[in-house]
Amino acid sequence: MDFSRLGKSQDSIGPLELEVIESYAQGKMDRRELMRRGSVVGLSIPFLGAVIAACGSDDDGDSAPSTDGEAAPSTDGEAGTTDAPAAAGEIQQGGILRIASQRPGSPLDPVAMDNIGSYTPVLQSFEYLCGKGEGAALAPMLAESWSPNDDGSVWTFNIRQGVKWHSGGDFTAADVVATMGRLATANLQTYITEDSVVAVDDYTVEVTLLTPDGQFPYQMSVYNPQSVVTPVDYELGTLFDERPDGTGAFVLDSYDVAISAKYVANPDWWGGVPYLDGVEVLFSDDNATQINGLLGDQADAVIQFAVSDADALFNSDSVTVESTQSAGHRQIWFNVREGTFSGENGAKIREAVALGIDRNALVEQVLQGRGDVGNDHPIAPAYEFFDPSLPQRERDVERAMELLEEAGAAGLSITMHAGDLQEIPLLAEVVQSQLKDIGMDITLNVESTATFYDRWCAVYDSTNEPAGCDGGEEFGIVDYGNRGTPDRYLVAAYATGEWNSAHYISEEFNEAVAAYQATVDLESRKEAIKAVQQIAHDDIPYVIPYFYNLLTAYKNNVTGIVSTGLGHYYAGQAGFTA
Repeated sequence: MDFSRLGKSQDSIGPLELEVIESYAQGKMDRRELMRRGSVVGLSIPFLGAVIAACGSDDDGDSAPSTDGEAAPSTDGEAGTTDAPAAAGEIQQGGILRIASQRPGSPLDPVAMDNIGSYTPVLQSFEYLCGKGEGAALAPMLAESWSPNDDGSVWTFNIRQGVKWHSGGDFTAADVVATMGRLATANLQTYITEDSVVAVDDYTVEVTLLTPDGQFPYQMSVYNPQSVVTPVDYELGTLFDERPDGTGAFVLDSYDVAISAKYVANPDWWGGVPYLDGVEVLFSDDNATQINGLLGDQADAVIQFAVSDADALFNSDSVTVESTQSAGHRQIWFNVREGTFSGENGAKIREAVALGIDRNALVEQVLQGRGDVGNDHPIAPAYEFFDPSLPQRERDVERAMELLEEAGAAGLSITMHAGDLQEIPLLAEVVQSQLKDIGMDITLNVESTATFYDRWCAVYDSTNEPAGCDGGEEFGIVDYGNRGTPDRYLVAAYATGEWNSAHYISEEFNEAVAAYQATVDLESRKEAIKAVQQIAHDDIPYVIPYFYNLLTAYKNNVTGIVSTGLGHYYAGQAGFTA
């Protein structure tokens, strides 16, 4: 590798960054992986473009990212932007972008929000240290760059200068330290403590992790919605309708959870004056209402809709639909600590449920083929380190019935709890029907998202063993949105985390996750993830039937809209074309 062509000396590049560059130069990764891995360790998009140019072309079929055009994420505008299909014509100044969205399912505390209806409203006003780049890669946002030490136990974030809060104050490292301090007790308690984050100077933050993590920046990105950056004086529990300060492209004007959230353009936004005059997020609990709003010109965009309601969108000439493979999935949880699904007999019942489900049929019936079959672990085929060698669990009605008989649970009657969110009610109905074939009598309790989420996490206690986000129920379905890495799933849902509905505790699993997280290079991660997949698959604290594609849609005259890693819209660079 000729480092002089990169404008740097080899000695000036850290060991982790050097490993990424040399792996690409040696043909061990393609461009897509270079962009993803490089962004994780803090290499800029232009620099990675220079690496590609210096190494010549590869043969993976991907086009090289632009370093000076519009196709690559910007490093000086809205840095989390990727290029969506662009509408023809010049972008106009002005207009209100109307986004049809799921209604927030709980009070909107930006740091503690826990449902998909919350994310788009918050994203218009608040930002993250790291945005979404190409594919699953990260891009600069409020952090211009970041880098780890040799083993990934300490990360340094270089903070963007010249950013203003909506109230007019300067954004500094002190705000980041305060944000992470709050997250240390609310969302990232397994990663950091309040004392492990320090401001080196006004625009440099150093984070010492409890255990090494080669991909920690993902926890401070759009892939972890609760990690929005808030001011130093922000108090945990401050609600969105009280207008806490943000740094984003739009300032909250009004918020009514029954109707909408309205925003006006922020003329002092660090990314430049937005094209739009404002944004309005229109709330509804009914996915069909959101879709009809787009088709009937009451909305310009709709977020994460169920395929069962969307034939008209797929067939419309006035609408652009994006379908993207993701790691988003649904978990069918079991309380493995006590009750029906605990102990030796409970393990047999869980396996019976896993064998009683026809995953291929679920993908076809519930998703219309727009998704990947699950195998009872959260490592999606979309991940580059997914290990396909683990045998796929297939439906076996006869064996499932035998297991129920062995467990003394033949003819088991039980209630399954779920929220009325996108395709989940249909998923619950199909699962109910499939499990009837093995003799189980499932009663469905499908609640509004507001009721479900409020009750689902009502008993969480992070000070001890996982109390779980299950509202005290032992069987149900919960959603997990797409993540650039599986770390949040693994820590929050399986380890001693705030989403552990199954009350699952396994030292063997925790050790496997720690080993996976402590690896930095791709090949080591591929090897380490095998144990994680195997243990989750064998223990079955959750059945994961499928991974769904992210589906978003917008009018053909809308351009520049960003679908985040979780499939929610960010409108900082959006506008209407002539």
